[in-house]
Amino acid sequence: MPNKIILAINAGSSSVKVSVFTYTTPTADPQELAVIQVAGLTAPPATLKYDRGDQHIKNKELSDINGSESAYEYILNHLTSDDGLPELKHADDIEFACHRVVHGGDYDKPTRIDRDTLHHLEELSDLAPLHNAGALDIVKAVHAKCPKATNVAFFDNAFHQTLPLAARTYAIDQKVAKRNKLRKYGFHGLSYAFITRAVASHLQKPVEKLNIIALHLGSGASACCIQAGKSIDTTMGLTPLAGLPGATRSGDVDPSLIFHFTHDAGKPSRSSTTDMHITQAEDILNKKSGWKALTGTTDFGVISSKAGEGNEECQLAFDIFVDRISDFVGAYYVKLKGEVDALVFAGGIGEKGAALRKAVVEKAGCLGFGLDEEVNEKPGEQLVVDVGRQGFKHGVLVCQTDEQSEMARECAQEADGLRRKE
Repeated sequence: MPNKIILAINAGSSSVKVSVFTYTTPTADPQELAVIQVAGLTAPPATLKYDRGDQHIKNKELSDINGSESAYEYILNHLTSDDGLPELKHADDIEFACHRVVHGGDYDKPTRIDRDTLHHLEELSDLAPLHNAGALDIVKAVHAKCPKATNVAFFDNAFHQTLPLAARTYAIDQKVAKRNKLRKYGFHGLSYAFITRAVASHLQKPVEKLNIIALHLGSGASACCIQAGKSIDTTMGLTPLAGLPGATRSGDVDPSLIFHFTHDAGKPSRSSTTDMHITQAEDILNKKSGWKALTGTTDFGVISSKAGEGNEECQLAFDIFVDRISDFVGAYYVKLKGEVDALVFAGGIGEKGAALRKAVVEKAGCLGFGLDEEVNEKPGEQLVVDVGRQGFKHGVLVCQTDEQSEMARECAQEADGLRRKE
């Protein structure tokens, strides 16, 4: 059977990242061939990052890139003209284009994007105006540039469709809630699906018997309570704003806070358009809060380092993050009735933040978590690493999560059902 090409596409407001995979059969894990990213779309000049075999390009400045559509056109031209990537010489070589869509409403599985699906996703953009628009722009660009490819949406909230009714329901008028689809959805689902499989394999335990508290900690951060391999609670809610603070997000606040912050909270933001209806409240809490508002930087590595050097603003931001994470670790420990296989750190900060892991585990020490400080400082590059101390009741793991490969794996497994019918 000939190799088939899958593009796993992650489009944000300021960047487009594409991983190129090849697969032969639905049962064989796809193999990654290359990763390419164009960043800086909202702060020109745009830059290119490309990794393929022994070829590495980093932060190459690009001209004439003025949005996600032109970024994708550049990416496609770069990939198809690379002599070291013979598997992809023409746009028609692409069988599937997988798109990470943050908010999919009630969609609970990967879905082929046809005209009806696209229309429904455009309607859902009102629930996530800051997150869905970029992905939908790329869907249209792929359709135009790669007409033979099948576009498939992978929803970041799909993993959380197992949330119990009490966990996903807000205490508001339920007629209004159902009419306007107002409930907890949860996000980072592709990451949590990958973490669940990887940790189960590492612990040599069936997925359906795995209980973990998983932390996806990056510029966007969340926690998830996973029982018997399924999500039973998570910190993000109707939108990704709820729960933990992030690089520019406030996380949980008193809902009335924003009206005391600005009396114009409900008015349209300057970044609002006909495609993205954004209020000033959404703009402030999503883009002008978090660590950036506290410290002036979105780089948590810098914050952690400066906190260790005695910088008061950075120390406060670090302590707030640890405090909020610890709150959810304790709550999820109770939800799991203490039957926890491991506390798992993932995401850029979770994987690289030794000081943060140490602070969180120290807070959770009374629950039976302990850290091997030497291993924690240098956990290595394995997919899953045990950084817990021997003799403690529960494990502590670091997982190198990979949303791109999770999309490619699910796409290959479901290829027959997803493939566009001619």
